[in-house]
Amino acid sequence: MRRPAAIALGCSAGGPEALKVVLGGLDPRLPQAVLVCCHTGSETAELLCALLARASRLPVIEAAEREPVRGGVVQVAPAGYHLLVERDLHFTLSADPRVNLSRPSIDVLFASAAAAWRSALVGVVLSGANADGADGVRELRRLGGCAIVQSPGSALAQAMPQAAIDRAGADHCVPLDAIAPLLNQLCLP
Repeated sequence: MRRPAAIALGCSAGGPEALKVVLGGLDPRLPQAVLVCCHTGSETAELLCALLARASRLPVIEAAEREPVRGGVVQVAPAGYHLLVERDLHFTLSADPRVNLSRPSIDVLFASAAAAWRSALVGVVLSGANADGADGVRELRRLGGCAIVQSPGSALAQAMPQAAIDRAGADHCVPLDAIAPLLNQLCLP
């Protein structure tokens, strides 16, 4: 696998705590874009961004319509909108219907990011209580990307990682505390 250009992370129940562990362990020299889709149920992503910024050694911002994807920055899907990556590596926000009862949807983010980066994308599925992300992982792997799934036994909510494994498999299935070291190994020279 070639060195990734981007990392997409998806989670729901138990996800904010899992994201803090992963982002806190990422090397601050990481040049890849880091995209986050988390079902929070909140009206805004502001609180999630603030929470993650306290744990992350990379800057954390909310992704915005037509803004470019930025390397070395964590960009979080806004509440209430699907986050898509266009082939020109700019974001599009969509208020299309919910996917797997969710908006933003991990499936939508993963599928659009996989179309943009193909084999240069790493998708990560963390703790969550539904199956969102499983179809996105299947598409990501079909296009040559690398899928990392949190081992269900280490997840607060096992349904999401288990669904990803059942529907799409994984290139790596590891405990939560092993995800950031694995990403650093895959992403840094």
